[in-house]
Amino acid sequence: MVELKKRFALFLATCDSEFVKKTYGGYFNVFVSTFGDEGEQWDLFRVVDGEFPDEKDLEKYDGFVISGSPHDAFADADWIVKLCSVCQKLDEMKKKVLGICFGHQIIARVKGGKIGRARQGLDMGLRSITIAKDNERLGAYFGDEFPTSLAIIKCHQDEVLELPESATVLASSEVCEVEMFCIGDQFLCIQGHPEYNKEILFEIVDRVVNMKLMEQEIADKAKSTMETAQPDRKLWQKLCKNFLKG
Repeated sequence: MVELKKRFALFLATCDSEFVKKTYGGYFNVFVSTFGDEGEQWDLFRVVDGEFPDEKDLEKYDGFVISGSPHDAFADADWIVKLCSVCQKLDEMKKKVLGICFGHQIIARVKGGKIGRARQGLDMGLRSITIAKDNERLGAYFGDEFPTSLAIIKCHQDEVLELPESATVLASSEVCEVEMFCIGDQFLCIQGHPEYNKEILFEIVDRVVNMKLMEQEIADKAKSTMETAQPDRKLWQKLCKNFLKG
C-alpha cells in the first residue's frame, strides 16, 4: 500500500520583502525549511492578498500554519475576517493549526480571547521566555529535552490581552504574559518567531527604521540582544514539528 504524503498549508499573512525574496526565494521557503520534512507537500496561500483554499479542500490537509503579519489581528479587513472564518471551520474539523505572532493572535480572537496593543509596547529582538512546568502536552512534544526557558526572536506591537477560556498558557515572559498557549492538541500558538534568524530580524528592523516607524535607539537595542546569543531554533523546530505531525 502506498503511504500518502503528509500535506500542509501555509497561510501567509505578510508580503515578501525584497531581501527575503532575494535571499530565500520568499517567506514560504523560510517556513518550509523550518517546519517541513522530506516527502511532504506544502502549499502556499497568500491570505494577505485574499488567496484561500476552497472549503472543500481543507480536508486534504494534515495541518496549517498561520504566519506573522504587519497587520492588526483585531482589524476587520475582508481578508482578516475571512481568515477568522476559515479558522472557525478548521476548529470544527479538528484540524491542527500552528499560529505564529499574528496567527497566534488570530486564533485567540477566533476562540473568544481579547487582543490589542501590547501593554509594554513594541517588542523586538531576542527574548528568553519561561516555559510552563509539568505540562503533559509540552512534555510529549519535547520528549527528554524539556526546557525551562527558550530563546526566541520577537517582533510585535500587539499581544493576547485575555486568553480564550479553553486555552492553556504554555510560556510567558517579563514583557508578555501570553508568549505561547495551546487549545487541546489542536491549536499551538506562539507570539515569537521560531522561523526567523538574525538576518531576517535585522532586515526588518532596518526597514522599520527607514519607514520612520521606529527610533534608531530601539533598533540598536533590538540588534544588541543578538550580539552574543541565538534563538533555540532546534528545540522550536522539534516542538512545532511534533505538534503538527504528531
